[in-house]
Amino acid sequence: MKVVLSPAKPVPGRPGTPGGPERGRRPLPEYLGARGTRFAVFPGSGLARKPPDWIVAAELVETSRLWARTVAAIEPEWVEPVAQHLVKRSYSEPRWSRSSGAAAATEKVTLYGIPIVADRTILLHRIDPVLARELFIRHALVEGDWQTRHHFFRDNAKLLEEAASLEQRARRRGLVAGEDALYAFYDARIPADAVSARHFDTWWKKARHETPDLLTLSLDDLLSPAADDLDIGEYPEVWTSASPGLHSTGQPNGAAAGLTLSYAFEPGSETDGVTIDIPLKTLNQARPEEFSWQVPGLRTELVTELIRSLPKNLRRELVPAPNTARDIIATLDGIPEGADIRETLSRELLRLRGVRVTPDDFDLDRLPAHLRITFRITDGTKVIASGKDLAALQRQLRPKVRATLSARATALTRTGVTTWDFGPLPRVFTDGEVKAYPALADAGETVDIRLYETPAAAERAMRAGTRRLILLTVKSPANEVAKRLTTPQKLVLSDNPHGSVAALFADCVATAVDALTAEAGGPAWDAAAFNRIVDHVRPRIHAATYDTVTWAEEILRGAHDARIRLGALRSPALEPAADDIRSQLDRLIAPGFLTAAGTARLPALARYVKAIARRLDKLTDNAGRDAQQMTVVHRVQDAYAHALAALPPEARTGNAATQIRWQIEELRVSLFAQTMGTPTPVSERRIMTAIEQLT
Repeated sequence: MKVVLSPAKPVPGRPGTPGGPERGRRPLPEYLGARGTRFAVFPGSGLARKPPDWIVAAELVETSRLWARTVAAIEPEWVEPVAQHLVKRSYSEPRWSRSSGAAAATEKVTLYGIPIVADRTILLHRIDPVLARELFIRHALVEGDWQTRHHFFRDNAKLLEEAASLEQRARRRGLVAGEDALYAFYDARIPADAVSARHFDTWWKKARHETPDLLTLSLDDLLSPAADDLDIGEYPEVWTSASPGLHSTGQPNGAAAGLTLSYAFEPGSETDGVTIDIPLKTLNQARPEEFSWQVPGLRTELVTELIRSLPKNLRRELVPAPNTARDIIATLDGIPEGADIRETLSRELLRLRGVRVTPDDFDLDRLPAHLRITFRITDGTKVIASGKDLAALQRQLRPKVRATLSARATALTRTGVTTWDFGPLPRVFTDGEVKAYPALADAGETVDIRLYETPAAAERAMRAGTRRLILLTVKSPANEVAKRLTTPQKLVLSDNPHGSVAALFADCVATAVDALTAEAGGPAWDAAAFNRIVDHVRPRIHAATYDTVTWAEEILRGAHDARIRLGALRSPALEPAADDIRSQLDRLIAPGFLTAAGTARLPALARYVKAIARRLDKLTDNAGRDAQQMTVVHRVQDAYAHALAALPPEARTGNAATQIRWQIEELRVSLFAQTMGTPTPVSERRIMTAIEQLT
């Protein structure tokens, strides 16, 4: 007896009986048997009318065709368990399955050539654990195609994103190691039996307690040798701004700014290079000159291209441009606060190479697009404007900023104030879109409450506004002080730059009020503090004003005597020195010079005038030495004037710039009146160093 197993395979047009074709009868299905045989169920069988899909036959009889006799219906699932020793298995399509967390394959089972199982999915590690482990590492760990909560997996994914962004920042391909390097990292650490997510979890559950950082990547693991010279810190993710009050969403008030930076390595694209997001509410705080320096990683390239943008007659004296750029960058210690890069380059090119270049000689339009920062102005999550010119964006959006500010600040700003009849003055005003700084402003006969764009501007206005409000509250002692003066004193005071004695006395009173206000902890920001200052000023203002007038008399007397002596000089050889002294006197003694100097510096002003007298004493005896010393002073003054021109207007009157001004006066004392001495050591080198730090 021969047993034949076969699935049905209908073949139309075959006869239904051994005797040949029969009209009107449905053709019998043909079955595929073992070793490729083809047959049909004998018509006399009970299964001939309704043939099943799978049958087993006891014998095959061949007449007009091959017939199966003594047949029975079976299910294919019954075959594999009872014929394990006879079936053949083949495997194909090894692949990773994210849902099962394991590698899978397609299995095909045949019995004597008959497919029992056509395409069954099985776990690959059951037949090839080595390949299953490789697929697990490559797909789950290297490619990240895995759902898991392991901390190392999350940290590594984040680090991979950061590493990939380095190529965008540095504008260089090949910095990040490829997938083979990542595979080697995991392959060296994961045991051979970790062939799937389940096996891995079982192993890692114990291993992580012994070596928690075993599978945690570091940047050294991810970066290729091509990145050995890359300084990640030169391509920051956040721009830390020096602009007061400038901060992005999420930054606490008073903290350094945190403007988000993004990078794109897409030559030809409008967003190629660095992009900075600036919230609309802080746009008025942004300084274009601060952003002219680019991020540190692109700064040398920027300086190189700026040099190449110069006119040919200047450019040819600075070749090779990359070497000149590196020399300049090496001399700079960070970004000079408040200075545009073109102004700094102008100074450094003159100092290092002796080439005189003005900021306007640099052609920004010739710079590659990626070296000019793209500014995106955001209002919440919406980008409302973008471009390469920050100053133009500020002008474009100024109406929107002003309209918002005016609408929200109506209850705060005031005019015509004569007494503190309003509530506390906030240090900062913000409405969620803009930020401004309220302060009292001296309006002459009254005081206004105004909003300023920067804290420095508000601070200057507040000092003058507080002074004016105090003078509106406290009676001026000018008349009483004038009565105490002798006629010679009044004559000296009449020779002043203010235009009248009354204006000079007003300057003296203002100087005294400033000093007393500072003693009382001013300026004031609320009514209680203002009243305390007034209570401190009122009983002391008379004496303080008289002291200021006394210093003013001494200073003006010395200046008057010096001008008389200058008028007596007749030698043409002494004219340069005379012009220099006249210029010095005009700078020291100008309208409002007492308030500008402050009470604490009045003795120094008197000393500077005395030093002029000492210089005049020696001038006719040694004009040549005076000329040499004057050259030193002019060299310092020129450097100072050049540095001031490079500063924004606010910085020119800042404390650092003012201190250098007085250091130059002390230098004059040390050169022209050495016997008088100076409070602190002073020299040309010291002042030049201070000027360099200023810019």
